Amino acid sequence: MDLEIDALGLLCPLPVLRLRKRMMPLESGAKVRLIADDPAAIVDVPHFCHEAGHEILASSEANGALEFIIQKG
Repeated sequence: MDLEIDALGLLCPLPVLRLRKRMMPLESGAKVRLIADDPAAIVDVPHFCHEAGHEILASSEANGALEFIIQKG
């Protein structure tokens, strides 16, 4: 994993904004783990990734926290 982003406690749109900002300097192909507990992230993160050309490699939910593994496009 090249980067881990803890967005726990942040509400929409902050998890996606933090993801976008932290991914900008990364090389294409870099892998990022995002952890968020905002229920809107289940929709917002995949939408952002699709629009920006990133790929969600995995996603899961446990104890109210969502985890996304994203590869930068």
